[in-house]
Amino acid sequence: MTLIEAQDLSVTFTLRREGDMPWTPPRRLQAVKEVSFSLQPGETLGIVGESGSGKSTLARALIRMLPATGRVLWQGVDLLTLNPHQMLKHRAAIQMVFQDPLASLNPRMTVGQIIAEPLRTHFPHLPAAEVKARVQLSMDRVGLLPNQINRYPHEFSGGQCQRIGIARALIVEPKLLICDEPVSALDVSIQAQVINLLADLRRDLGLAMIFIAHDLSVVRHISDRVMVMYLGRVMEDAPKRILFKSPRHPYTEALLSAVPIPNPAAERAKKMIPLDGDLPSPMNPPSGCVFRTRCFRAAPKCAAEVPRLEAYDPKVACHFPNPVS
Repeated sequence: MTLIEAQDLSVTFTLRREGDMPWTPPRRLQAVKEVSFSLQPGETLGIVGESGSGKSTLARALIRMLPATGRVLWQGVDLLTLNPHQMLKHRAAIQMVFQDPLASLNPRMTVGQIIAEPLRTHFPHLPAAEVKARVQLSMDRVGLLPNQINRYPHEFSGGQCQRIGIARALIVEPKLLICDEPVSALDVSIQAQVINLLADLRRDLGLAMIFIAHDLSVVRHISDRVMVMYLGRVMEDAPKRILFKSPRHPYTEALLSAVPIPNPAAERAKKMIPLDGDLPSPMNPPSGCVFRTRCFRAAPKCAAEVPRLEAYDPKVACHFPNPVS
């Protein structure tokens, strides 16, 4: 049974400029446009793309932190149709790890209080001894020491704060963990430790995971499938082994060409595909294919017609994709 499925999920923000008259129509920013995907139990979906491509907005829309249109089916139940009381029953099963580890923790609470907070919210009748035992177990899972339970977030490094955030998310035993760029604010050596921790937890606990990142090498290490986004749209969606071996969309090709190769000779020999210009404004996206203004294979058809995401696997939204190898 599919764990979670998004169907034509869209997020639109209504903006007004200072000085606009009451009768001035508001501007609309389409942050996410008709995104569809599904995730099976125990599977990890990696979502990649440049800043401003809609990755974090998509994650927040899935858990109702942002209003959205379309459908989000959680084990067959459309979350977008639920009222706040009904949604609360499902929130324990879907937890999130945020990008900035220190900013996501309450500085006035101890580590023990932070990790226990979801239990107090979702299981308020648990006895204190049970809460303490679960907190200690969750701390142990992420590599935190028992004597750190009464310390405050400012006493920890960035990597340790992210471990606290992961422990807080895991304490309610979720089925899906959404990681919104969980290592982008950490040093490279600490990134590897956190990624390995998440991979171990996924295997040991049978978690499904949505992992958002800029770094394709990180996504390759932890994901089963990869979805590439650009300006709020899905450009490509494919199993990891296929996407990294034979990317079909020119945007995916460009992203992969920027990934460093540890072998110096192979690094010098590889073909770089530079992306000209900056990401267009989502307030005024290009006509047709939104990637055409930076695409090395763009043709007149790309400006006239929006490419549809193919229904078969691997999926690609491009008029001139690479053939399936």
